[in-house]
Amino acid sequence: MRNASPVPVLDSINHNLINMLQGGFPISENPYQEIANKVGISEDELLWRLEVMKTDGIYSRFGPLYNAVALGGAVTLAALAVPEKEFERITELVNAHEEVAHNYQRAHHRSPTQFNMWFVISTETADEIGQVIEQIEAETELTVYNMPKLKEYFLELKFVL
Repeated sequence: MRNASPVPVLDSINHNLINMLQGGFPISENPYQEIANKVGISEDELLWRLEVMKTDGIYSRFGPLYNAVALGGAVTLAALAVPEKEFERITELVNAHEEVAHNYQRAHHRSPTQFNMWFVISTETADEIGQVIEQIEAETELTVYNMPKLKEYFLELKFVL
């Protein structure tokens, strides 16, 4: 079970967990128990460690990645040039769309358009991408720049600790 004192954030068990979970997640009835057994801890401790590492900012997301296009859907990267004083309001409008994910702010000082809001739109059909863009443009009164991928590359990125 858990200790009353906090575990060092990146002790050897947490190193092993991070390295192991980047290589795949078991598809089974009890995947967390399966991982806990491999690491030599209880399932409760495993879940606690994952929660603490996320809270401490060691990782930001743990979950599956789906290929929307392979599942018959559509996905695109979109950008907006948002006036700084309007950023929070525009963010709320954009994020209100269930099709929008991964909305983040970036500073592009060398770009004449000053794209500073970037987000991903995922829909069930390609036509819906255009509909969502039209809705966002109408609500924000800003031009949404649609940047669909032209070619896909697979890069398996792992950070071995």
